[in-house]
Amino acid sequence: MPVSDSVDLGPGADTDGDTADGLDDVELPINELFYSLQGEGTLAGVPSVFVRTSGCNLRCWFCDSYHTSWEPTHARLSLVEILAEIDSHDADHVVLTGGEPLLHEGSTALLEALADRNYHTTVETNGTIFRDAPIDLASISPKLSSSTPTPERDPTGTGEWERRHETDRIDLDALARLIETYEFQLKFVVTDADDVSEVCNLLEDVRAAADTRIRDTDVLLMPEGATRDRLAETRHRVADLAMEYGFRYTPRLHVDLWNDAPET
Repeated sequence: MPVSDSVDLGPGADTDGDTADGLDDVELPINELFYSLQGEGTLAGVPSVFVRTSGCNLRCWFCDSYHTSWEPTHARLSLVEILAEIDSHDADHVVLTGGEPLLHEGSTALLEALADRNYHTTVETNGTIFRDAPIDLASISPKLSSSTPTPERDPTGTGEWERRHETDRIDLDALARLIETYEFQLKFVVTDADDVSEVCNLLEDVRAAADTRIRDTDVLLMPEGATRDRLAETRHRVADLAMEYGFRYTPRLHVDLWNDAPET
């Protein structure tokens, strides 16, 4: 069930200004809305409110947000409700994630409202969609070929997403626009050396397509694994690869702390 079904504006919540701005007319499909620590990337450890939208244009076989992609669930919440829940937490940082949050036009309106309220925002995106919105950090996670749900790795056993995912997982034009427009980090889910070789090849293409400099320190390698046991199998290998290639290593603090529990 979508955790966000429990969102409560609370007695006496002041939404008059938001209603006047038309924010009650904009809705997003919300799978989770919760307060935790940012677990990944350059802001790992920062207290944050997470707004997790449902729906994705890709289907990574190892997706750690299965209920936003393979079996999407959500409640439709207005921006008034979303903002009220965000405001109820003592955090200056909001992470808009998914699924793929930039699928939804309403994400732009939400980011504009958060900017008006002086929140610092991170958008977690697979890099296939560009939207013109106030984003403080674009956390771009292009999907490598190892993410493709081949028949032996397709959790549904149908094989219907293999071709579509493989065709759509990289969009150089969208990647270049995101990198040129926003402060960014390029975050790759990695299992072994073959993945890093593919990262290097993709970086060469993206550097040729984008007018903005991409430093090796803008590239983060993150171990594949949505559970502590799986991370134990991949983290040391990925850390060694980060040192070998001069990229950054990023942990998955939320997995280390809470394993695969929801709302983390």
